[in-house]
Amino acid sequence: MKKITVGDKTFRTYIPYEEFSKDIDRVAAQLNADFANAAQPPVFICTLNGAMLFTSEIMQRVDFPVELSSIRASSYIGTHTTGKVNITEQSPLKVKGRTVVVLEDIIDTGHTMKALIDVLKDEGAAEIRLCTLFFKPESFQYKGVYGIDYIAREIQNQFIVGFGLDYNELGRNSKDIYILDE
Repeated sequence: MKKITVGDKTFRTYIPYEEFSKDIDRVAAQLNADFANAAQPPVFICTLNGAMLFTSEIMQRVDFPVELSSIRASSYIGTHTTGKVNITEQSPLKVKGRTVVVLEDIIDTGHTMKALIDVLKDEGAAEIRLCTLFFKPESFQYKGVYGIDYIAREIQNQFIVGFGLDYNELGRNSKDIYILDE
């Protein structure tokens, strides 16, 4: 089992890229089926910085027209969520009357997801769909309120890094997913 050091923490291999890459294939196939005959291209919104790699992989696998935008939102300090979401920057969101697919690296409590939904509703999005690489159902606080349309993989409520996910802005460049080695 491979171990890496990120900042002051040690992580061990949790999910190799070859495993979750198949999950990305499945989600892309669902998106292709859902948007194959869409009258208007959907707007994909990449949640920066974590979802950059996931978004890139999805973009390479979809075969329908799509517009791409981004928004930066964060709620973590170190390995814990603050419970407060900061949306610090966004590209011009041209979503009025459009179907939007929010691409997230991970949904755990759902606070960031809810804040993004609120912003997109305020911008006039006609429909908002949620797509995440990883989902922590044990942590999710919006059961029965919001559904997640596309989930690549459900995971346990443990802190992970790699493939875009970070620990204090480090570790995003690891191809595999690593879990805190305690």
